[in-house]
Amino acid sequence: MTWPGLIETYRDRLDIEPGTTAITLLEGNTPLVPAPTLSALVERQVFLKVEGANPTGSFKDRGMTLAVSKAVAGGARAVVCASTGNTSASAAAYAARAGIEAVVILPAGNVALGKLAQAVRHGAKIVQVAGNFDDALRVVRDMADDRVALVNSVNPDRIEGQQTIAWEVMEALGGAPAVHCLPVGNAGNITAHWKGYQAADAAPVIWGFQAAGAAPIVHGEPIDDPETIATAIRIGHPASWEAAVAARDESGGMIEAVTDDEILAAYDLLASSEGVFCEPASAASVAGLISRRAELPTGSVVCTLTGHGLKDPATAVDESVEIEPVAPEVDAVRASLGW
Repeated sequence: MTWPGLIETYRDRLDIEPGTTAITLLEGNTPLVPAPTLSALVERQVFLKVEGANPTGSFKDRGMTLAVSKAVAGGARAVVCASTGNTSASAAAYAARAGIEAVVILPAGNVALGKLAQAVRHGAKIVQVAGNFDDALRVVRDMADDRVALVNSVNPDRIEGQQTIAWEVMEALGGAPAVHCLPVGNAGNITAHWKGYQAADAAPVIWGFQAAGAAPIVHGEPIDDPETIATAIRIGHPASWEAAVAARDESGGMIEAVTDDEILAAYDLLASSEGVFCEPASAASVAGLISRRAELPTGSVVCTLTGHGLKDPATAVDESVEIEPVAPEVDAVRASLGW
């Protein structure tokens, strides 16, 4: 049977009126990929939930299908969001699908090119503010009204849709893993994962990881100028802070920090050894798993990889070795390869 998208698949479990038309790009149903190299390294069976396989290349589509569907049903003429990239791409795509406007407020200079390109091509109206993500979120909160729907993760419909990650994992594994690792930025995703798992008889321990330069939950106070190569989690005052702490505490888990070097090492390992290309923020989940592997309980582990590597092509290119041209001859190519 053809996959019908998240709303039609889980309509009886989601908070949505029966007659609401689904605004969908057939999101969800993303692969849960075994990771043999990582499994050997941490001595547990590890799976990667590859959310970059969603239509706009990130997990944001899961919540956006529900948020935009309900906004349109309620008479909204536009959606608005603050974004470091992935939310803007998803909001713009689903607004285009629905035939309504999308307004995106960006923190100037802090958005990866691959994400901004998506919002532009989907026809969003884009404004950059001279500030960080938290400044942009404050602006869009004030802009929202009955006709302009705020679709950041502070919108409960976003969390409602994103919890389907947990449902898909449990369906694939036949139950919950022992540990589920994920990046933490604005903290909506860790909140949604835990919401999805809470109905399970044996919910996992939730391990969340922030970038060391943008780790307000770890330090217990907001960060005015967060900084990390992982732009998707470069957030100094997470909107879902309290809910993320609750997910940590109720699951018996942790929220800790990983350095940019650890993130890039995990990013490289995933691409070169597992064949999975994710954006740097996604690799924070794997970096955290590696750094904390001595504390793993018995059982399987799932790492959520939140976005595709092509979301941030600049990092991939910047980290690459420059390739010098050789003569177009077999011998020259073999010599270059060391064969």
